[in-house]
Amino acid sequence: MEHTGILFSLAVVAALYGSVGHGGASGYLAILSLTSLATQGAIWLKPHALILNLVVASLALLHYGRKGYFDYQLIWPFAIASIPFAYIGAYLPVVDWLFDTLLSFTLLWAAWRLLKINRANQTEITSPSVSTGLLTGAGLGFASGLVGVGGGIFLSPLLILKNWATAKITAAVSAFFILVNSIAALGGSFLSDQAVLDKDLISQFILAVLIGGFIGTRFGAEKADENIIRKLLAIVLVFAAARQILGLLGVWL
Repeated sequence: MEHTGILFSLAVVAALYGSVGHGGASGYLAILSLTSLATQGAIWLKPHALILNLVVASLALLHYGRKGYFDYQLIWPFAIASIPFAYIGAYLPVVDWLFDTLLSFTLLWAAWRLLKINRANQTEITSPSVSTGLLTGAGLGFASGLVGVGGGIFLSPLLILKNWATAKITAAVSAFFILVNSIAALGGSFLSDQAVLDKDLISQFILAVLIGGFIGTRFGAEKADENIIRKLLAIVLVFAAARQILGLLGVWL
């Protein structure tokens, strides 16, 4: 893939993921893993994806938050518990093929369930207990740090399928969750010497996702309705699952 093609692809991924409040780390990993840059390994790929995650998640939080969709009372237990466990997950060695397989099936199942939701038959939104949020946040944080993503691909479908939040509130709180987990995961990666950063390339990548992320997050927050957000989220989950499958093929081949 040509250099210009990489930047364009990153911008498209940022727009798609940003529209549902995600940072796009799993998408960036998918794009970069198809290039010659992948030869530098996970210690190069993960920190670059996490930094781009921070950029787009910040835009999502800005746009969704300005529209009044951010719910602090909902997200704080998830976020607080996730931070130390995201750090621990990032500190550990890279996951193996079994984890990638389980993650792929989980993401595809969640995407299928989201597409089957009928708005007319949805039950009333009910917030989870603080203890449930803390326990769930710890598990999601650990998984996100281990994989090298912000955790939105895990949190968003859970919030919607459990009827804990609407699609747009989910996008807003997921953006915040992604921010804190990406920061924690970056810290764990660098402190464990499992991160290498290319300052020249990351600046170009950031510019690309700023453009795509701005377009996507603004569309999601201001133009798209709840049903569109759910469908876009399902597409994002399928894309993330495809990234895991590509990784598996690389191992097997």
